[in-house]
Formats: sequence, C-alpha cells, structure tokens
Amino acid sequence: MSDSEMHAETIELDTDDGPMAMLHKHPGGSPPAGGWPTIIIFHDGPGIRNATHEFMEKLVDAGFRVATPDLYHRRGRLIGFEPWQVEEKPELREQMWGHLQSLTDEEIQHDLDVALAALDLPAAKKIGTIGFCLGARAVYRSITRMPELFGAGAMWHPSFLTDAPNPPNETAGALSVPLYIGIGTADTVQSIEMHQPFFDVVDPLDHVELAIFEGADHGYSWPGYASYHQLAAETSWTKTMALFETHLT
Repeated sequence: MSDSEMHAETIELDTDDGPMAMLHKHPGGSPPAGGWPTIIIFHDGPGIRNATHEFMEKLVDAGFRVATPDLYHRRGRLIGFEPWQVEEKPELREQMWGHLQSLTDEEIQHDLDVALAALDLPAAKKIGTIGFCLGARAVYRSITRMPELFGAGAMWHPSFLTDAPNPPNETAGALSVPLYIGIGTADTVQSIEMHQPFFDVVDPLDHVELAIFEGADHGYSWPGYASYHQLAAETSWTKTMALFETHLT
C-alpha cells in the first residue's frame, strides 16, 4: 500500500506514568459504515521497530485500523531494538530483557485503557488484538478483562502464560473470547513445556485454536530475522485473519 493510500500518525497520550506515544495507521479514504475494524497490537521484547511498522501496514492493507501503544514509555520514547543493533552490541540484549521484565500487567492494561480512549471506538463494535511474546500475555489479560469489547485475540509465540503474579493458566478455563495461539517446537526462550499448563486448560474450549509448528523458534513472525519461520508466520497470519473476519466484520 502506498503512503497516499494509508494514513499513519503517532499520537501523543498522557498516562499516569507520563507521556506515551501510540502508533496509529488506517486505510486512506472514507471509512466504511461503522468504521474500519480495529486491531490493538501489543509489541514484543524488541519494542517498536521497523518490523512493527511493517506488520501494522500489512494489517492496514487487509482493511484494518491498527494501534500500537508504546509499552516501554516509562523507560524512554519509542524504544526499539533492531536485529543489526543487537548483533553489533550484544549488551543491548540484556538492556532489552530488562525493559521486558520491568513491565507489569497493571501497567500494560492502564496503557491499553488510555489508547482505547483516544481511538473513539464505535459503540457496540468488537475489536481484535494481536500480541507477540509478552504481548501475548497482554492479549489474554485484555480479552478476559473486557470480553464485551474484544471479539477475538491472537497470540504469536507467547510468553509468561504460567508465570506469577496471577498466572493466566489459573483462569483460562473461563475464557469466552475466540483465541488463536501459535508456537514452535524449537522455541527455547518460552517453550511449549513452559506453557503446557495453560494449553491443557484451554484444550477443551472449542473457540481456542492452538497451532504447533515443527522447527519454529521464538520470534518466528518477523521476515529478515534469523528466527523467521515462513510456514509458522504465514499460517498464523491466515488463521488470525480468518478469526478477525469472522468475529470483527
């Protein structure tokens, strides 16, 4: 999609913990009746970087309005770690991990509330959400906290689904919102075994789909990254789009 066919902006918002940027992109031209279906993205450990923008633009090309709050705003503005930067300076990996571990469910949900208020969502219209790594846990928190707002969610290579405080696996049996989960057998950062208690709880739920990809690693989503796995990324995209088309449009 060319720039003339897409509207892109960075919206500056105020949170209880200071200013927060939010990326906001949607198709150009007049919106359809009721507006474009809206997707909230929760970014992963590397933060907001080129891959984030590219994924948002792919969603815009599919007809969605997309918003990505900057979850690292308490540590700086629009912090992002590109693969080449981490390769050149390995010490950045420790810094990135520190940012990731510093986030709490409560902070992320507060940021979500601020972002939602700024979007001026149409009444009674469901929205969707996608999260990567820690962002997948944020997806779970969001759809269980606001099932009346979220029509569907997607977790790609999730993290911390069984970690305290308030491990998601302890409440996942009551999940009512349709959910897609994709994970790879080669994920040693957040392995299938680590998440098995969560997967066991949601296994009986017909509205939850778990896809396991042989040989896919953590971070399989991003083209150009060493961890990119084409089958896992393309299948997760197809299944996520089908979920959104069914429950959001």
